[in-house]
Amino acid sequence: MQTLFLIGIGTGNPDHLTVEARKTLAEADLILIPRKGADRADLADLRRQIVASVLGADAPVVEFDLPRRDPALPYLKAVEDWHDRIAAVWAASIPPSAKRVALLVWGDPSLYDSTLRIAARLSPAPKVRVVPGITALQVLTAAHGIPLNTLGGDFTVTTGRRLRDHGWPQGATTLVVMLDQGAAFEVLEGSAYHIWWGAYLGMANQLLHAGRLDEVGAEIRSMRQAARAAHGWIMDIYLLRRVDA
Repeated sequence: MQTLFLIGIGTGNPDHLTVEARKTLAEADLILIPRKGADRADLADLRRQIVASVLGADAPVVEFDLPRRDPALPYLKAVEDWHDRIAAVWAASIPPSAKRVALLVWGDPSLYDSTLRIAARLSPAPKVRVVPGITALQVLTAAHGIPLNTLGGDFTVTTGRRLRDHGWPQGATTLVVMLDQGAAFEVLEGSAYHIWWGAYLGMANQLLHAGRLDEVGAEIRSMRQAARAAHGWIMDIYLLRRVDA
């Protein structure tokens, strides 16, 4: 039976790779690297650099082109169709002779990532092992030097889509927002919240900004737009906390 190792690699810094992750890569028969198009070539390059830092230039790598999600379909239908096509590409890229296959996953495979759901579509089903990684949430709080929660308090992790559509979750004190397509924090009353924002966390081009939302929100939006235009893509995350907390 094949074993598929889903390896969390942090946010792009090779130093985020755990000892377990390095060992798993060294023992892999095959390492899959997705290509997301010319506008996101940096993402494949960083994966190549991470693999090379562990195994050198002769690593057993197979690259594949990641299918694009169909924007014409309703969101959930588009994602389901997209995941089916990704699983088909994986299956076509893995020869039967490869018994230990590794796939490098940004952050950690358990947090707002669909790699496990895609792996479940493979047939015949491989044994799936998760090697946990550092999450963008951890790198964000470390970069700003802040605790994730208030004293004895809880926190909520959500998406930009849900914040924009439903507003601030009832009873929440601290909110971490991931997968935001564009400044969903603008739906909030800025004077009531602090924000700690970060993009390209752990990379050489890391960006950080923080302050009361009504004072820095517009600047963060401008920084985000400029960075996306410069790089062709952006990965960012932010933490919001009520001022009265």
